[in-house]
Amino acid sequence: MTVVARETRETNIRCELTVGTGAAGVSTGLPFFDHMLVAFSRYSGLDLSLTATGDLRHHLIEDVGICVGAAMRALLPATAARYGDRTIPMDDALVHCALDLGGRPYYRGPLPSGLYDHWMRSFSDNAGATLHVRVLRGTDRHHIVEAAFKALGLAVRDAFVDSGAVFSTKGAIALRINGAS
Repeated sequence: MTVVARETRETNIRCELTVGTGAAGVSTGLPFFDHMLVAFSRYSGLDLSLTATGDLRHHLIEDVGICVGAAMRALLPATAARYGDRTIPMDDALVHCALDLGGRPYYRGPLPSGLYDHWMRSFSDNAGATLHVRVLRGTDRHHIVEAAFKALGLAVRDAFVDSGAVFSTKGAIALRINGAS
């Protein structure tokens, strides 16, 4: 289990993440955002317990992306498959997500919602993930954003599979924070 706590003048967040069954308990005060995080947890197979409060929706969504990304990065096994690629149809929406959890942050969207596009970027930066999200079809923002979170979840599920080998020509990559390995 990885626990990330973030406290600023703008937000107060506690995020617990573990490889599990996709069980989630989420409370941010933003019902649609809670729904997206629960969908991400369910589709990724990562158990998520998250409580968050904030002054503005923008600060809250951004900082939760930071925390979930950092928790996932810390949880990633060294011999994870690393790559995931999924496309999700949801009514009028068709969204593709390609992911590499190799420690090189890069995000390319956009989603038709600046707040959720920003969540994806914050998540990617802090997960050390290359993340491409392509909206192939759709006009309903709710369906597009939800399909994106589900596609991301399934891509994460694929990337977390323990392959038994390190998928890098560089060999195992070690990142030390505060002297810990």
